[in-house]
Amino acid sequence: MAGRGSRLRPHTLTIPKPLIPVAGKPIVHRLVEDIAKILKEPIEEIAFVLGEPAFFGDDIVASLEKLAHSLGAKASIYRQDMPLGTGHAIMCAKESLSGPAVIAYADTLIRADFELDPTADAVIWVKQVDEPEAFGVVKLNTNNEIIELVEKPTSFVSDLAVIGIYYFKEVEVLKEELQKVLDNNIQNGGEYQINDGIKAMMANGKVFKTGSVDEWMDCGNKNVTVETNSRMLGFLHTDGEHLVDKGVKLENATIIPPCYIAEDVTLINATVGPNVSLGKGCHIINSSIKNSLVQTHSHIKNAHLDNAMIGNHVNFDGNFTNISIGDYSILE
Repeated sequence: MAGRGSRLRPHTLTIPKPLIPVAGKPIVHRLVEDIAKILKEPIEEIAFVLGEPAFFGDDIVASLEKLAHSLGAKASIYRQDMPLGTGHAIMCAKESLSGPAVIAYADTLIRADFELDPTADAVIWVKQVDEPEAFGVVKLNTNNEIIELVEKPTSFVSDLAVIGIYYFKEVEVLKEELQKVLDNNIQNGGEYQINDGIKAMMANGKVFKTGSVDEWMDCGNKNVTVETNSRMLGFLHTDGEHLVDKGVKLENATIIPPCYIAEDVTLINATVGPNVSLGKGCHIINSSIKNSLVQTHSHIKNAHLDNAMIGNHVNFDGNFTNISIGDYSILE
C-alpha cells in the first residue's frame, strides 16, 4: 500500500488511497478482514508495506497495528521509499516472507467464500470479466492449472482477470525467485514485478490454481470508488448489518437505504440515499444526496448530489451534482 493513488486525487493528496473509507471503513481494513474470513484459520502476522513516513505517518501505523491486533496477529511495518514495482514492494517485507502467506494489493475489495485447494503450491485470485484485453489474465491447462500470465492480451487467452491477491503455501519460494529478479535487474516497464517471480516458480514445476471471487470492486478513481461504495452498502444491507448510527439527528429528513451514516451526523430538510456514506460529524441541510461518498466533518447545504465524492472538513454550498472535492475545501 505504498502508492500515492494519483488517479484518486484530490482525495489522496491528504489521505493514502487504502485509508479512504468505503461504506464507513477504510479500504485496507475491509480487505484484510475479508481475506481473514476466507482463510478460516488463525493469522500470525500482517505485514504492511507503506510509503515514506511523511505521508504514511504514525497515526496510520497505529491504525494498522490496531487492525492486526483485532485479528489476533502481530503487525509488521515496512517502507517502500521508491516506486519500483510490485516485486520490489514485496521484497521490502522479506523478513516476514516465510511459511503460508497471502499477498494483496490494498486498493481493491472482494466478496468471496471458498476453500483453498490443498494440492496447490499457490493460488491466484481471479474474476471473470467482459473485456479481458484490459486486464492481466491467466491461461489454464486441461487440469485447470495456471500455466501462464498474460498482460492485456491482444487475442483471446481467457476471461479470468488477476485481481491482485495471491496465496503461497511456502512464500519463501517466491522470495527466492524475486531476489533473483532484483539481483539480475529484471525489469518490466522500469519496475520489478511479482509476475517474474511467479513465472520462475511455474517454470520450476510449482502448481498454481485459481481462486474465484464473487465480487471484485476497484477503488482506482473517483467514479469507481463511488460505485464500489454503493455496491458494498448493498452487500452489507443484505447481510443485515446496522449501518445508521442511533444518534443521527433528523429534522424533516428522510433516509433511503442502503446508507452508512456515522455518529454526530445532522440531517435537516434533507433526503439521503440510496447508496450514500456519511462520515462522522457531517451536517446536511436543504439537500438531497444519492449514490455518493462523504467523509467526516463536512457541511453540505443547498445541494443535489449524485455520484459525488467529498472529503473531510469540506464546506459546500451550491447547485452542482457530480462533484469530487478534496479535504478542507470551501465552495460557497
